[in-house]
Amino acid sequence: MIAAVARELRAEAERTNERRVLVLAGDRDRGTDAAYDAIVSLGVDDEAVSLVSTREGFRFEEHRPRSADELLGRTREAVVLDCHGQFVPNALGRAVGAVDGGGLLILLTPLLDDWPGVRDRFDDSLAVPPYGVGDVTGRFRERLVSTLRTHPGIAVVALGDDPAGDALERDGLTAEKGDERGGGDERGGEGEPDDADDRDAPSPPPGAAFPAAAYGACLTDDQARAVRAFEALADPGSAVVVESNRGRGKSSAAGIAAGALALGGADVLVTAPAFRNAAEVFARARELIESETDWERDGIDRDGDADDRDLRTPAGGWVRFLPPAAAAAAAGEADAAVVDEAAALPVRLLEGFLDAPAVAFCTTVHGYEGAGRGFAVRFRERLVGSRFAVRDVRLDEPIRYARNDPVEAWASRALLLDARPAVDDAVADASVDDATYRALDPEELRADETLLGEAFGLLVTAHYRTEPNDLARLLDAPNLVARALVADDRVVAVALLAREGGLDPETRRRMYEGERVRGNMVPDVLTSQLRDEDAAAPRGLRTVRIATHHALRDAGFGSRLLDEVHAEFGGQVAGDGEATHDDGEPVDYFSVGYGATPRLLRFWKRAGYRIGHLSTSRNDASGEHSAIMLRPETAAGRDLLARHAVAFRDRERDGLSDAHRDVDPDVIRGALGACSASVPVDLTETEWRSVVGASVGPGMYDSAPGAFRDLALAALVEGTDLDDRAERLLVRKVLQGRPWEEVADDLGFASTSACMRALGDAYTPLVERYGTDFALAERERFTGE
Repeated sequence: MIAAVARELRAEAERTNERRVLVLAGDRDRGTDAAYDAIVSLGVDDEAVSLVSTREGFRFEEHRPRSADELLGRTREAVVLDCHGQFVPNALGRAVGAVDGGGLLILLTPLLDDWPGVRDRFDDSLAVPPYGVGDVTGRFRERLVSTLRTHPGIAVVALGDDPAGDALERDGLTAEKGDERGGGDERGGEGEPDDADDRDAPSPPPGAAFPAAAYGACLTDDQARAVRAFEALADPGSAVVVESNRGRGKSSAAGIAAGALALGGADVLVTAPAFRNAAEVFARARELIESETDWERDGIDRDGDADDRDLRTPAGGWVRFLPPAAAAAAAGEADAAVVDEAAALPVRLLEGFLDAPAVAFCTTVHGYEGAGRGFAVRFRERLVGSRFAVRDVRLDEPIRYARNDPVEAWASRALLLDARPAVDDAVADASVDDATYRALDPEELRADETLLGEAFGLLVTAHYRTEPNDLARLLDAPNLVARALVADDRVVAVALLAREGGLDPETRRRMYEGERVRGNMVPDVLTSQLRDEDAAAPRGLRTVRIATHHALRDAGFGSRLLDEVHAEFGGQVAGDGEATHDDGEPVDYFSVGYGATPRLLRFWKRAGYRIGHLSTSRNDASGEHSAIMLRPETAAGRDLLARHAVAFRDRERDGLSDAHRDVDPDVIRGALGACSASVPVDLTETEWRSVVGASVGPGMYDSAPGAFRDLALAALVEGTDLDDRAERLLVRKVLQGRPWEEVADDLGFASTSACMRALGDAYTPLVERYGTDFALAERERFTGE
């Protein structure tokens, strides 16, 4: 029976150039056997099948659930996703994205009625200490099961103890039996199937620089527009950004363009998270190069693997692949760089491609990548502000499957891949004073699709790292709470908050000795990295994400939301007088961790947070140095901050000329200005002579650099009246120890001597502020004042 269902689904999928889903619900071993039978009955080549499972030993290409991003950029005729053992929502999104038109996604699940109550290894990851897996709920799976039972294109078979007991709950067919159109019935009829093979190839546009065969290889007008945009890569200073949902042919367009550029003699450097993700780029580039090359005349060896990562042309052109880090380092050596699946790469690496003469970034929107918002949220501003003339192209027409593919609609709803905030017009007149503060109860979110979509949509559009796993965390994780501001029944700001700390002595000991404790980010850093064994004892509430509707940015909604959170969680009082969580547990401090930028440092400082740590390395996702800031609420919280503010101050005095030597001076200014620890200034008379002499006399900075460092640190921590450039000078030269010539050039001084004089001028008010009687008397010798 299962084989017959699979064949019928596959036949309809091929007829309509759509995809279908087959759910095999029940015993895991029976489901695995049934999936094998289904694939065999379809006659699908094993090489076109991928299996995602925690188990091993299958004849198909295998991937672990946590490594399902290996499917990015792939096209498969069938993908089997084993949802037993460890069901990872991200893996579902990636598996769906890999299925080609006419293909089948096979899900192996527990019985659907039972599945929400099943706990697996993914649930273990949500049960962060001090919570246990029994505290994890099944709302995400309840919602997923509901979509499996209601969306078109999904067949459900409840497996019995043996094949005779199998029961077909849904046949998944969207057309009437025998209806060759492939539309109709549940989807209301869509007419003839949208088969990519039947489309007319676009004609070359007037004045096209690429050969006609490049446009002949395009399957849609969208794709042809993208190829035309790629022509700009022949000119240095050009950047192209191609965005699309999955299956729109952006990688194929990039490959066609790379091949065309190489035919013209260009060296085209291609990268992606892994070579398998760029396979489509190289396949299309190779096809175009072969079609346009006289192999016998030019003596080119046309044998080789279609996935060959080193394609050469008779004109000396070259399409080559390098892994992301190596490609970023070598970008300046190529004629053009093409970054496929750019949204899945860290911002820090993306910045390296700005050294290329010309560059293209191909990104998938609506997030199968997971880290996709890094490109849109963080990197896009840097690209626009760079030397490049940027051209944007959006591809909407599907290529690998039909426009109305029901599986795409199902995945988008089930994982909220297309979640968006309220439309601009609905919130444009919202006033921060009139907005209502409210809790977003997970049960209410599960039951209200509009509320869930708007809240999650804000998180997706405002943050660079929101992914399907986060939807499960929002609905099921016991340590998370969500709060929002609502105006006219529309979500205009949202905060996702995590309870942390309150850990027992034994857990704290293990953490101190190197064991990772999930979900306690701030206590973990303070304990394991900064060596404070008591840091995980106080209870904290960390802002994991905070987002404001883009139409209302800089209108005070984020600050108002934080104020409300502080009032709610910091204002509750338990019997012993301590502030409390909403579950009655004490709140000793609020915290936040984020990629530090000058703007964010100012925002969190204004909200009452003070810095406790600035990471020594850049975060792979944000490309920034991560800052941790605390806002204490009780004596325990104040003690925690005091310890780490002092430790931060002392680390920075030495670390700024070492691990933080290359950090943006405005980030350092913001971080030091958010430090709550005072800086003692205790200079000897000899040191004061040097400082005073450099500021108003003939002295030199080099005679006592330690004294200058102490004063600069104190001034930047406690605040100065100096202008921005003078403060940057204190950071770059005095604290970071950069060479005079480099500092003068970076800060726009006419010469190194002008830079030296400016440094002396900067210390004049510092002598006035911190100088001892001896120092002031020394100053009077030169000024008469």
